[in-house]
Amino acid sequence: MTAVVRILLRRVALLVPLLLGIVLFVFLVMRFSHVDPASAFFQGANPTPGQLHDFRERNGLLDPLPLRYVHFVGDLLHGDLGTSALTRAPVVDQVTTALPLTLQLTFLGLALAVVLALAGGVTAAVYRDRLPDQVIRVVSLVGVAAPGFWLALLMIQYLAVDRGWFPTGGYVNPADSLTGWLRTMALPAFALSLPVAAQLTRIVRTSVVEELDKDYVRTAIGSGLPPRVVVGRNVLRNALVNPLTVLGLRVGYLLGGAVVIETIFSLPGMGKLMIDAVQNGDPAVVQGVVLTTATGFVVVNLVIDILYLLVNPRLRAA
Repeated sequence: MTAVVRILLRRVALLVPLLLGIVLFVFLVMRFSHVDPASAFFQGANPTPGQLHDFRERNGLLDPLPLRYVHFVGDLLHGDLGTSALTRAPVVDQVTTALPLTLQLTFLGLALAVVLALAGGVTAAVYRDRLPDQVIRVVSLVGVAAPGFWLALLMIQYLAVDRGWFPTGGYVNPADSLTGWLRTMALPAFALSLPVAAQLTRIVRTSVVEELDKDYVRTAIGSGLPPRVVVGRNVLRNALVNPLTVLGLRVGYLLGGAVVIETIFSLPGMGKLMIDAVQNGDPAVVQGVVLTTATGFVVVNLVIDILYLLVNPRLRAA
Protein backbone atom coordinates (compact mmCIF):
# COMPACT_ATOMS: atom_id res chain seq x y z
CA MET A 1 0.00 0.00 0.00
CA THR A 2 1.48 3.32 -1.07
CA ALA A 3 1.91 6.27 1.23
CA VAL A 4 -0.73 8.26 -0.69
CA VAL A 5 -3.36 5.54 -0.19
CA ARG A 6 -2.54 5.31 3.51
CA ILE A 7 -2.91 9.07 3.91
CA LEU A 8 -6.24 9.05 2.06
CA LEU A 9 -7.57 6.16 4.15
CA ARG A 10 -6.54 7.98 7.31
CA ARG A 11 -8.35 11.13 6.14
CA VAL A 12 -11.49 9.12 5.38
CA ALA A 13 -11.32 7.33 8.75
CA LEU A 14 -11.20 10.68 10.51
CA LEU A 15 -14.49 11.66 8.89
CA VAL A 16 -16.48 9.27 11.08
CA PRO A 17 -15.68 10.81 14.51
CA LEU A 18 -15.76 14.28 12.97
CA LEU A 19 -19.27 13.78 11.57
CA LEU A 20 -20.44 12.23 14.84
CA GLY A 21 -19.08 15.27 16.68
CA ILE A 22 -20.95 17.60 14.33
CA VAL A 23 -24.16 15.63 14.81
CA LEU A 24 -23.72 15.73 18.60
CA PHE A 25 -23.08 19.47 18.60
CA VAL A 26 -26.12 20.25 16.43
CA PHE A 27 -28.26 17.87 18.51
CA LEU A 28 -27.30 19.54 21.80
CA VAL A 29 -27.69 23.08 20.46
CA MET A 30 -31.17 22.35 19.13
CA ARG A 31 -32.25 20.49 22.29
CA PHE A 32 -31.14 23.30 24.59
CA SER A 33 -32.62 26.06 22.44
CA HIS A 34 -35.80 27.84 23.46
CA VAL A 35 -37.74 26.33 20.54
CA ASP A 36 -40.10 23.55 21.65
CA PRO A 37 -40.81 21.03 18.84
CA ALA A 38 -44.24 20.28 20.29
CA SER A 39 -45.25 23.95 20.40
CA ALA A 40 -43.82 24.44 16.89
CA PHE A 41 -45.90 21.53 15.60
CA PHE A 42 -49.13 22.93 17.08
CA GLN A 43 -48.35 26.59 16.38
CA GLY A 44 -51.50 28.61 15.93
CA ALA A 45 -53.75 25.71 17.06
CA ASN A 46 -53.90 26.42 20.85
CA PRO A 47 -53.16 22.81 21.92
CA THR A 48 -54.09 21.53 25.35
CA PRO A 49 -51.38 20.38 27.80
CA GLY A 50 -52.53 16.81 27.17
CA GLN A 51 -51.99 17.14 23.42
CA LEU A 52 -48.52 18.57 23.98
CA HIS A 53 -47.67 15.73 26.35
CA ASP A 54 -48.95 13.10 23.92
CA PHE A 55 -46.90 14.61 21.09
CA ARG A 56 -43.72 14.63 23.20
CA GLU A 57 -44.28 11.06 24.33
CA ARG A 58 -45.07 9.83 20.82
CA ASN A 59 -41.94 11.44 19.38
CA GLY A 60 -39.56 10.41 22.18
CA LEU A 61 -39.10 13.94 23.51
CA LEU A 62 -39.56 12.69 27.09
CA ASP A 63 -36.80 10.06 26.81
CA PRO A 64 -33.39 10.62 28.47
CA LEU A 65 -31.07 12.77 26.39
CA PRO A 66 -28.53 9.99 25.58
CA LEU A 67 -31.33 7.74 24.32
CA ARG A 68 -32.73 10.56 22.19
CA TYR A 69 -29.28 11.08 20.67
CA VAL A 70 -29.03 7.38 19.77
CA HIS A 71 -32.44 7.51 18.11
CA PHE A 72 -31.45 10.73 16.35
CA VAL A 73 -28.28 9.16 14.89
CA GLY A 74 -30.26 6.08 13.89
CA ASP A 75 -32.78 8.23 12.02
CA LEU A 76 -29.95 10.06 10.24
CA LEU A 77 -28.40 6.77 9.13
CA HIS A 78 -31.75 5.92 7.53
CA GLY A 79 -31.90 9.30 5.78
CA ASP A 80 -34.56 10.71 8.11
CA LEU A 81 -34.01 14.38 9.01
CA GLY A 82 -37.35 14.73 10.73
CA THR A 83 -40.64 16.33 9.74
CA SER A 84 -41.30 20.02 9.16
CA ALA A 85 -43.60 21.50 11.78
CA LEU A 86 -44.89 24.01 9.23
CA THR A 87 -45.54 21.89 6.12
CA ARG A 88 -45.77 18.43 7.78
CA ALA A 89 -43.48 17.23 4.96
CA PRO A 90 -40.21 15.29 5.46
CA VAL A 91 -37.29 17.67 5.90
CA VAL A 92 -35.16 15.56 3.56
CA ASP A 93 -37.55 16.37 0.69
CA GLN A 94 -37.18 20.12 1.29
CA VAL A 95 -33.40 19.82 1.59
CA THR A 96 -33.22 17.73 -1.60
CA THR A 97 -35.17 20.43 -3.44
CA ALA A 98 -33.10 23.36 -2.16
CA LEU A 99 -29.63 21.78 -2.12
CA PRO A 100 -28.97 21.70 -5.90
CA LEU A 101 -29.35 25.48 -6.19
CA THR A 102 -26.98 26.10 -3.27
CA LEU A 103 -24.44 23.71 -4.79
CA GLN A 104 -24.74 25.52 -8.12
CA LEU A 105 -24.16 28.88 -6.47
CA THR A 106 -21.30 27.63 -4.29
CA PHE A 107 -19.38 25.94 -7.08
CA LEU A 108 -19.96 28.82 -9.49
CA GLY A 109 -18.57 31.15 -6.82
CA LEU A 110 -15.67 28.77 -6.20
CA ALA A 111 -14.83 28.52 -9.89
CA LEU A 112 -14.97 32.30 -10.33
CA ALA A 113 -12.80 32.83 -7.25
CA VAL A 114 -10.15 30.39 -8.50
CA VAL A 115 -10.06 31.87 -12.02
CA LEU A 116 -9.87 35.47 -10.78
CA ALA A 117 -7.26 34.60 -8.15
CA LEU A 118 -5.01 32.75 -10.58
CA ALA A 119 -5.26 35.46 -13.23
CA GLY A 120 -4.71 38.31 -10.78
CA GLY A 121 -2.11 36.61 -8.59
CA VAL A 122 0.09 35.36 -11.43
CA THR A 123 -0.12 38.69 -13.28
CA ALA A 124 0.82 40.60 -10.12
CA ALA A 125 3.76 38.27 -9.47
CA VAL A 126 5.10 38.43 -13.03
CA TYR A 127 4.86 42.25 -13.04
CA ARG A 128 6.11 42.56 -9.49
CA ASP A 129 6.37 46.13 -8.12
CA ARG A 130 5.15 47.57 -11.42
CA LEU A 131 1.82 49.21 -12.28
CA PRO A 132 -0.23 45.99 -12.87
CA ASP A 133 1.01 44.61 -9.56
CA GLN A 134 0.15 47.79 -7.67
CA VAL A 135 -3.34 48.01 -9.20
CA ILE A 136 -4.11 44.35 -8.45
CA ARG A 137 -2.87 44.68 -4.87
CA VAL A 138 -5.10 47.71 -4.23
CA VAL A 139 -8.13 46.01 -5.81
CA SER A 140 -7.56 42.81 -3.83
CA LEU A 141 -7.21 44.79 -0.59
CA VAL A 142 -10.54 46.49 -1.24
CA GLY A 143 -12.09 43.12 -2.09
CA VAL A 144 -10.90 41.58 1.18
CA ALA A 145 -12.39 44.46 3.18
CA ALA A 146 -15.73 44.59 1.30
CA PRO A 147 -18.43 42.25 2.69
CA GLY A 148 -20.28 40.08 0.20
CA PHE A 149 -23.77 41.37 1.04
CA TRP A 150 -22.64 44.97 0.39
CA LEU A 151 -21.21 43.98 -3.00
CA ALA A 152 -24.47 42.19 -3.76
CA LEU A 153 -26.52 45.31 -3.01
CA LEU A 154 -24.21 47.46 -5.16
CA MET A 155 -24.50 45.04 -8.07
CA ILE A 156 -28.28 44.98 -7.80
CA GLN A 157 -28.43 48.78 -7.80
CA TYR A 158 -25.97 49.55 -10.61
CA LEU A 159 -26.15 46.47 -12.85
CA ALA A 160 -29.75 45.32 -12.37
CA VAL A 161 -31.87 48.35 -11.43
CA ASP A 162 -30.02 51.20 -13.18
CA ARG A 163 -28.87 49.38 -16.34
CA GLY A 164 -31.14 46.35 -16.48
CA TRP A 165 -28.34 44.00 -17.56
CA PHE A 166 -29.31 41.37 -15.01
CA PRO A 167 -32.49 40.51 -13.08
CA THR A 168 -32.71 41.75 -9.50
CA GLY A 169 -33.52 38.27 -8.22
CA GLY A 170 -35.31 35.03 -8.86
CA TYR A 171 -34.13 31.76 -10.35
CA VAL A 172 -34.42 30.08 -13.75
CA ASN A 173 -33.81 26.35 -14.01
CA PRO A 174 -30.98 25.57 -16.46
CA ALA A 175 -33.15 22.84 -17.98
CA ASP A 176 -35.66 25.52 -19.00
CA SER A 177 -33.22 28.18 -20.20
CA LEU A 178 -29.43 28.07 -19.93
CA THR A 179 -29.17 31.78 -20.78
CA GLY A 180 -31.77 32.67 -18.17
CA TRP A 181 -29.95 30.52 -15.59
CA LEU A 182 -26.66 32.28 -16.30
CA ARG A 183 -28.30 35.71 -16.01
CA THR A 184 -29.94 34.88 -12.67
CA MET A 185 -26.80 33.28 -11.22
CA ALA A 186 -24.19 35.74 -12.49
CA LEU A 187 -24.59 38.48 -9.87
CA PRO A 188 -25.00 36.12 -6.88
CA ALA A 189 -21.94 34.11 -7.94
CA PHE A 190 -19.80 37.25 -8.38
CA ALA A 191 -20.95 38.71 -5.06
CA LEU A 192 -20.14 35.43 -3.33
CA SER A 193 -16.77 34.90 -5.02
CA LEU A 194 -15.15 38.35 -4.97
CA PRO A 195 -14.07 38.43 -1.27
CA VAL A 196 -12.60 34.92 -1.60
CA ALA A 197 -10.94 35.79 -4.92
CA ALA A 198 -9.37 38.90 -3.38
CA GLN A 199 -7.85 36.94 -0.51
CA LEU A 200 -6.64 34.12 -2.76
CA THR A 201 -5.10 36.63 -5.19
CA ARG A 202 -2.78 37.93 -2.49
CA ILE A 203 -1.79 34.40 -1.48
CA VAL A 204 -1.22 33.29 -5.09
CA ARG A 205 0.93 36.37 -5.73
CA THR A 206 3.08 35.68 -2.66
CA SER A 207 3.52 32.00 -3.55
CA VAL A 208 4.38 32.70 -7.19
CA VAL A 209 6.88 35.42 -6.22
CA GLU A 210 8.63 32.96 -3.89
CA GLU A 211 8.86 30.39 -6.68
CA LEU A 212 10.10 32.92 -9.24
CA ASP A 213 13.03 33.76 -6.95
CA LYS A 214 14.25 30.16 -6.82
CA ASP A 215 17.29 28.91 -8.71
CA TYR A 216 15.50 26.39 -10.91
CA VAL A 217 13.39 29.15 -12.45
CA ARG A 218 16.40 31.27 -13.32
CA THR A 219 18.15 28.18 -14.72
CA ALA A 220 15.16 27.23 -16.85
CA ILE A 221 14.75 30.73 -18.25
CA GLY A 222 18.50 31.05 -18.77
CA SER A 223 18.52 27.82 -20.78
CA GLY A 224 16.12 29.38 -23.28
CA LEU A 225 12.69 28.22 -22.13
CA PRO A 226 9.99 30.89 -22.61
CA PRO A 227 8.95 32.46 -19.28
CA ARG A 228 5.27 31.61 -19.87
CA VAL A 229 6.18 27.92 -20.23
CA VAL A 230 8.22 27.96 -17.01
CA VAL A 231 5.47 29.74 -15.11
CA GLY A 232 2.67 27.57 -16.47
CA ARG A 233 4.42 24.21 -16.23
CA ASN A 234 6.58 24.47 -13.10
CA VAL A 235 6.07 27.63 -11.07
CA LEU A 236 2.30 27.54 -10.91
CA ARG A 237 2.16 23.86 -9.92
CA ASN A 238 4.57 24.38 -7.03
CA ALA A 239 2.94 27.64 -5.99
CA LEU A 240 -0.55 26.13 -5.67
CA VAL A 241 0.17 24.32 -2.39
CA ASN A 242 -0.48 27.25 -0.04
CA PRO A 243 -3.51 28.62 -1.94
CA LEU A 244 -5.13 25.17 -1.89
CA THR A 245 -4.87 25.07 1.89
CA VAL A 246 -6.58 28.44 2.21
CA LEU A 247 -9.16 27.48 -0.43
CA GLY A 248 -10.27 24.53 1.69
CA LEU A 249 -10.92 26.87 4.61
CA ARG A 250 -12.77 29.40 2.46
CA VAL A 251 -15.24 26.80 1.18
CA GLY A 252 -16.94 27.19 4.55
CA TYR A 253 -17.28 30.92 3.85
CA LEU A 254 -18.81 30.19 0.46
CA LEU A 255 -21.36 27.79 1.94
CA GLY A 256 -22.19 30.17 4.78
CA GLY A 257 -22.17 33.24 2.54
CA ALA A 258 -24.66 31.54 0.23
CA VAL A 259 -27.25 31.89 3.02
CA VAL A 260 -27.09 35.68 2.88
CA ILE A 261 -26.66 35.92 -0.90
CA GLU A 262 -29.63 33.64 -1.58
CA THR A 263 -31.79 35.76 0.69
CA ILE A 264 -30.76 38.99 -1.05
CA PHE A 265 -31.39 37.61 -4.54
CA SER A 266 -34.51 35.60 -3.55
CA LEU A 267 -32.97 32.30 -4.61
CA PRO A 268 -34.85 29.23 -3.31
CA GLY A 269 -31.78 27.47 -1.94
CA MET A 270 -30.63 26.18 1.43
CA GLY A 271 -30.04 29.68 2.77
CA LYS A 272 -33.55 30.89 2.09
CA LEU A 273 -34.91 27.59 3.41
CA MET A 274 -33.10 28.08 6.71
CA ILE A 275 -34.03 31.77 7.05
CA ASP A 276 -37.68 30.93 6.47
CA ALA A 277 -37.47 28.08 9.00
CA VAL A 278 -35.94 30.35 11.65
CA GLN A 279 -38.58 33.02 11.08
CA ASN A 280 -41.42 30.48 11.18
CA GLY A 281 -40.07 28.54 14.17
CA ASP A 282 -39.44 25.26 12.35
CA PRO A 283 -36.57 23.58 14.30
CA ALA A 284 -36.47 20.35 12.28
CA VAL A 285 -35.76 22.24 9.04
CA VAL A 286 -33.09 24.40 10.69
CA GLN A 287 -31.46 21.27 12.08
CA GLY A 288 -31.56 19.52 8.70
CA VAL A 289 -30.06 22.47 6.83
CA VAL A 290 -27.23 22.90 9.36
CA LEU A 291 -26.35 19.20 9.30
CA THR A 292 -26.38 19.08 5.50
CA THR A 293 -24.23 22.20 5.19
CA ALA A 294 -21.72 20.99 7.79
CA THR A 295 -21.44 17.60 6.10
CA GLY A 296 -20.89 19.26 2.74
CA PHE A 297 -18.13 21.40 4.23
CA VAL A 298 -16.36 18.31 5.61
CA VAL A 299 -16.62 16.42 2.31
CA VAL A 300 -15.32 19.37 0.28
CA ASN A 301 -12.35 19.71 2.62
CA LEU A 302 -11.59 16.02 2.05
CA VAL A 303 -11.53 16.72 -1.69
CA ILE A 304 -9.18 19.67 -1.07
CA ASP A 305 -6.90 17.34 0.94
CA ILE A 306 -6.76 14.96 -2.02
CA LEU A 307 -5.89 17.82 -4.39
CA TYR A 308 -3.27 18.95 -1.90
CA LEU A 309 -1.65 15.52 -2.11
CA LEU A 310 -1.68 15.62 -5.90
CA VAL A 311 0.10 18.97 -6.18
CA ASN A 312 2.55 18.48 -3.28
CA PRO A 313 5.12 15.81 -4.16
CA ARG A 314 7.07 16.46 -0.95
CA LEU A 315 4.07 15.39 1.14
CA ARG A 316 3.67 12.23 -0.92
CA ALA A 317 7.37 11.44 -0.49
CA ALA A 318 7.12 11.98 3.28
